Amino acid sequence: MKILAFDYGASSGRAIVGTYENKILSLKEVHRFASDPVYMNDVFTWDFLRLFLELKRGILKAYQGGDSDIASIGIDTWGVDFGLLSKDGQLLGNPIHYRDSRTDGMIEKACLRVPAEKIYEITGIAFQKFNTLYQLLALNEADSVLLKDADCLLFIPDLFNYFLTGEKKCEYTITSTAQLYDPVKGDWAYDLIKEVCPKVNTDIFPEVIPAGTKVGNLSESICDELGVKSIPVIGVAEHDTGSAVVSVPFYDTKSAYLSSGTWSLLGVELEKPIINETTRTLNYTNEGGINNTVRLLKNIMGLWIQQECKRHWEKLGETVSFNELDEACDKAAPFSAIIDVDDATFFEPNNMPIKIQDYCRRTNQKVPETKGEILRLVMEGLALKYREAIEGLEKIVGYKIPALHIVGGGCKNKVLSQFTANAINRPVYAGPIEATAVGNLVTQLIAMGEIKDLAEAREVVRNSFPIEEYVPADIEAWEDAYNRYKKLTGK
Repeated sequence: MKILAFDYGASSGRAIVGTYENKILSLKEVHRFASDPVYMNDVFTWDFLRLFLELKRGILKAYQGGDSDIASIGIDTWGVDFGLLSKDGQLLGNPIHYRDSRTDGMIEKACLRVPAEKIYEITGIAFQKFNTLYQLLALNEADSVLLKDADCLLFIPDLFNYFLTGEKKCEYTITSTAQLYDPVKGDWAYDLIKEVCPKVNTDIFPEVIPAGTKVGNLSESICDELGVKSIPVIGVAEHDTGSAVVSVPFYDTKSAYLSSGTWSLLGVELEKPIINETTRTLNYTNEGGINNTVRLLKNIMGLWIQQECKRHWEKLGETVSFNELDEACDKAAPFSAIIDVDDATFFEPNNMPIKIQDYCRRTNQKVPETKGEILRLVMEGLALKYREAIEGLEKIVGYKIPALHIVGGGCKNKVLSQFTANAINRPVYAGPIEATAVGNLVTQLIAMGEIKDLAEAREVVRNSFPIEEYVPADIEAWEDAYNRYKKLTGK
């Protein structure tokens, strides 16, 4: 069986054909494209029309490449961002990027209307200024005409599904990221939304469907335009982290996972949310997973900092590959300084190496000068943050986490994987690299009846893709660095 996955990331997207035969899944990338946002008129937006064009190009390229027997399509993207539709089904403006500054101060404003404790008690979602709740509040406070004209809210993958099929549905995993959903009641948190955003009409929120549900078929107009047959569109685990976690080949279900890419999402898979004062004060989030499971996780800045450093140097006319940067990082002296990768300084784009140097000056530490020195601080900082996140998880779940599974593009960074094993002092298993696409594909296979359940899907992953093990080393040096990190951050 052949199925088609679209995986949209913050800087690029791709279309991947999966072929499933004899319990082995193989991948073929048929289309890759930039998904960079556009900064225009002081607003950071997604170019949704171009992204939809690339979606159609991906379907065409699959057909033209000899894969005209595609059995289903699934789409995953980043979380929280959304589009609004008018009554006649037209998109009301380009969706705004989650890094846009319009949400500055919105958490504080929301908590004046509803106490933070109550917001967390209802949603179980950690407070991040980019959450959909605060994006809607920004529209509410601006008295936006978009809210007056809106008839339906759809998250980015649901928006793609709508323009492919005509069906307006929100899938559970992507909905759960928004801080608009009550995971205990299993429905939108209508009362909370009304209290925080009184100008938002709660009729705009559509039915929420479980991951692995068929949304619909390619519409007649899409089929005519592309010259393809009608194909089912599956609402996979549409949040990219949700799909990545589907692909984690756990050896022990008590182990933690790390979905490593632009963001680092580190957590455990649970049957029910854990919403209490400990999870709130430690800022852990309860996001949805396949089979209505819960991803209890910590949201960490991730390789965004490395990516922004690379972009900065390239703007200066330098040509640098990730492999060259990793080699320079590995050769740099260890622990020359310590950074908190989640410091607000590093959230917004541009001039990232300068921000890292300024952070070190501000904290009275040695200032890195070379590319290797700068990126060594980033990789060490990530590994130390992962240890802190695992210790927080253990405090919440009440058992020792035996190992960490890293999945996603960050697996390719062998330096970071080894640093992580050293920092957490337990085994690290890395792979699959294409975790999000793999999770997307196996969810489609479950929906189509080709794979029985999640356990079998993870067995297929283990059989199909290499998993690399990293053993802890330099334990004392990393223990000392972690103590320096706690002193720096006051934790």
